[in-house]
Amino acid sequence: MPILPKERDPRLITLRRGGSLTDEHHRLLAGWALDCAEHVLPLFTAVAPDDARPRDALEAGRAWIRGELRMSDARRAAFGANAAARGKPDPARLAALAIGQAAAVPHVAAHELGAAAYAIRAARAAALAAGEDGEAARLAERDRQRARLPEPVRDLVLDDQRERSSICWGAFDD
Repeated sequence: MPILPKERDPRLITLRRGGSLTDEHHRLLAGWALDCAEHVLPLFTAVAPDDARPRDALEAGRAWIRGELRMSDARRAAFGANAAARGKPDPARLAALAIGQAAAVPHVAAHELGAAAYAIRAARAAALAAGEDGEAARLAERDRQRARLPEPVRDLVLDDQRERSSICWGAFDD
């Protein structure tokens, strides 16, 4: 299921690509996506503690934010996190995919919502695997993420969540 819409929101396209997203806001979106993804990293490391690809992808995203890494290198690290997901149980798999989405935000800002949605799905899967309430875990993770949204991009992300929740497995629904 695709998490990017067929028609891209110009607010999530950088100025140099014809949209209205500033570099500052792009970095804020990337930082928030990395925060969402890093929160579920322990679900991956519990299963594959020696696989550094997701941690490397998180660091690549941060290095891009600091201006120390090219977008293409961050994107390459995202592929590594996605590859690390293969064959893992759902909580670990979804956590690695969240990280892959977060590391891809430098390439396409709209991946910010993919990182958040996969992190929510990872938290829900972990709760279900532990015999706990998956819906409560989904709502708690969604609310944690929303509480950490940087104010300058808060309205943009909340609007994006309303627009794309249906293609993001209902992760942002109330």
